[in-house]
Amino acid sequence: MLIASMVVGDDDGHANYFRADKAWLYIVILTVGYMISRGLAKSGGRDSYDDNR
Repeated sequence: MLIASMVVGDDDGHANYFRADKAWLYIVILTVGYMISRGLAKSGGRDSYDDNR
């Protein structure tokens, strides 16, 4: 995502629609979403893995 924000520029008189601050915002949103999903996935497993079978 950071590479895409770097590559998309304001060449040929066009405006830069994917600025670095917007890229960092999306990265933060994706990171928080990933952390929440991992937390929910780990909280669902209440089984004890210390059992000797």
